[in-house]
Amino acid sequence: MRTRMIMRPYARTGGRTRPDYELALEALVSTTDRGRVPQAVTGVQHRRICCLCAEPRSIAEIAAYLDLPLNVVKVLVSDLDNAGLVLIHQSGLSFGDRSSREFMNRVLQGLRRL
Repeated sequence: MRTRMIMRPYARTGGRTRPDYELALEALVSTTDRGRVPQAVTGVQHRRICCLCAEPRSIAEIAAYLDLPLNVVKVLVSDLDNAGLVLIHQSGLSFGDRSSREFMNRVLQGLRRL
């Protein structure tokens, strides 16, 4: 059985409950060269996100891998983006077009691999 320390979500984000800008669940996050330098990244959660996003990951994946609430991840990722430690790749999909079907297929395949 896994034990978990109970901590209020806003305690991980310095009291903030919303990111600086809206992030889609499927937005991909990748670590910049600067974010790969351990001394540049302060905070345990920020460091974990930078390590995880050495390969591009979606906001939803980050939340699942780190077992954190989505809004907490959104705040942390926006902080990292503002500091130049990650890049955020938001999709401009229009649902119903070919690219959105391809995207949904990639999401489905990614979920099957988990």
